[in-house]
Amino acid sequence: MIKPLLNLLILTLLSTIASAQNFPFGSYSQKEIDMKRYEADTSAHAVVLNEYGTSMLNVMGDDNIKIMFEYHVRIKILDAKGFDKGTVQIPFYSAGSDTWEDLDNIKGVTIYKDDNGNIQTAELDPSKIVSVKENKYWSYKKFAMPNLRNGAIIDYSYRLTTPFWDKFQPWHFQDDIPKVTSMYEVHIPAFWSYNVLMRGALKLTKNTSELEKACFSSHGATCDCSHFVYSIDNIPAFVEEDYMTSPKNFMSAIYFNLTDYTNLTTGAKIKVTQEWKDIDYNLKRADFFGSQLRRKDLLKQYITPVIAGQTTELAKAKAIYAYIQKTIKWNGFNSRGSDDGIRKALDNHTGNAADVNLTLVTALNSAGINAEAVLLSTRTNGIVNKLYPVANEFNYVIARTTIGTTTYLLDATDPVLSFGMLPVKCLNDQGRVMSLDKPSYWIDLTTKDKKTSTSSLDLTLQNDGKLKGTITTYSSGYQGYEKRKAIKKFNTIDEYVENLDERLGKIKILNSEILNLDSLDLPLSEKYEVEINAFDNLNHTRLAFNPFIFDRLTTNPFKLLDRTYPVDWGMPSDNRFVLTMRLPEGYTVESAPQGMAIGLPNQGGKFLTNFEGEGGYFTFSNITQFSKSVYAPEEYPYLKELYNKIISAEKAEIVFKKK
Repeated sequence: MIKPLLNLLILTLLSTIASAQNFPFGSYSQKEIDMKRYEADTSAHAVVLNEYGTSMLNVMGDDNIKIMFEYHVRIKILDAKGFDKGTVQIPFYSAGSDTWEDLDNIKGVTIYKDDNGNIQTAELDPSKIVSVKENKYWSYKKFAMPNLRNGAIIDYSYRLTTPFWDKFQPWHFQDDIPKVTSMYEVHIPAFWSYNVLMRGALKLTKNTSELEKACFSSHGATCDCSHFVYSIDNIPAFVEEDYMTSPKNFMSAIYFNLTDYTNLTTGAKIKVTQEWKDIDYNLKRADFFGSQLRRKDLLKQYITPVIAGQTTELAKAKAIYAYIQKTIKWNGFNSRGSDDGIRKALDNHTGNAADVNLTLVTALNSAGINAEAVLLSTRTNGIVNKLYPVANEFNYVIARTTIGTTTYLLDATDPVLSFGMLPVKCLNDQGRVMSLDKPSYWIDLTTKDKKTSTSSLDLTLQNDGKLKGTITTYSSGYQGYEKRKAIKKFNTIDEYVENLDERLGKIKILNSEILNLDSLDLPLSEKYEVEINAFDNLNHTRLAFNPFIFDRLTTNPFKLLDRTYPVDWGMPSDNRFVLTMRLPEGYTVESAPQGMAIGLPNQGGKFLTNFEGEGGYFTFSNITQFSKSVYAPEEYPYLKELYNKIISAEKAEIVFKKK
């Protein structure tokens, strides 16, 4: 949830007095030293006692105007599980000599009780601060706070200076540990205007502003400043759980989007936040985006032999898609724009996500198949703010084409993705279709594919207590994609099967057959001839057997009392399991699980089991089906209870007895 606060130009007119103050470095109270647990959250392993930050636009020593952000935090480590808070990693932009960010003034201290109960301090050694170049764009500084132990208090601070006015530091009130108080102080000269957006469910405890007279001066230009203070007290920890998009979509935080600024030399007002028509105009003419889409004639020499012999648009599109998949290897970087151009990506056989998919769009158009680029934000990058268009919130691009009456969304970065399937990372709210000849527009980033598997086990119980027979599994949609990814990690299918055999424990694979590994539009077929060490021997009056041989659910992934954010699988799922078993002569089924049928409200899903048998032959089957991609927070209790019942059902055993 995103809530606009007000444009800063309006807020400057408010008369509320803003006041804030950083807390003394290395300070502590006896109560904080003696704290054994945090009463507001007794499960917490660490708690932020105080957090303060300040950002301001200022003239730096090199006479350039930059944003200076200072951060200071004091954290109580309650037990060893909170020690990870003592390892700190701070990222900063480091591409180019003129456009990088400066990270300095790092200092830290640990306050703790020694073995004799005396209070000691240990300062962070500057030589222990390590700089690491992560990639060509980003670096980080990393350090570990000294003398960590249960009950210690760590206190550290740093300064980050950036030349990018549109990168005004956001403030994240919420984290994975609770906070007693968190405060952010902001000073913005009137030459710059920002939209302020509040995200998350928590309410501000303090939200004040005041006007600072003649606070900024540069090259003879002077202006007043807006001074804002935002704070929240008693902040609960944000607990991440399985099946969610980016936590930052839901964690309480405040963001700043630059709308315009004044050129201090000419006095002209420069508009930054634009309407979509402005973003369309700029992107269509940008070298990294629109210019690449206009090079369809350049690609004809590559594409003509690829589509030779193909008679339909769909066949041509699939041939081009497969060609791009095989020709350009994704280098692992997400991007909304090409780095070096699509021609270079083709010639070098590598590129970022935009290189790959802009080439795909252009190649399709060069073959006479109408295609468009779609800008999106991946699941880990968060949901795009639709209130104010900001192009750099997008970090990925895919292709869109309509053939006949069917629309396909395509991503050629992964050679295992079938035509028309998006990776899960791209199934995130909406994307913006960018066409060269019409205005851009939003589309939903959903999928028609499911995650589907069907397993059939045909087993016979031998006189030596072993089960022998076949296991056949068909995996379609996203289940097929995941299985293919797992198999392709190995050099050969035989290596995969050997690894699977080792992981299955009591199940020994005697023979195997895997079909359709490279036929991405067909279900992946796995057939294994197996021998299972089910019982030591049959010298027992009764034998108990659990039919859930594979992937038995033992832990509920949903543990929260209440979940304030959706359960998002990305796609519906349908898993089916059928076991057919023959018993040795002289044995029969004494008892078996009763059939079960559990459903979610509004046909949201179901879990079914069924047992049929007579004498020494029986069939046991079950279906687990979730018919929706996303479940709202109010549906969470039903999902949680369904999983509890599934876990209970999968404990049930079938009992055999001698006649």
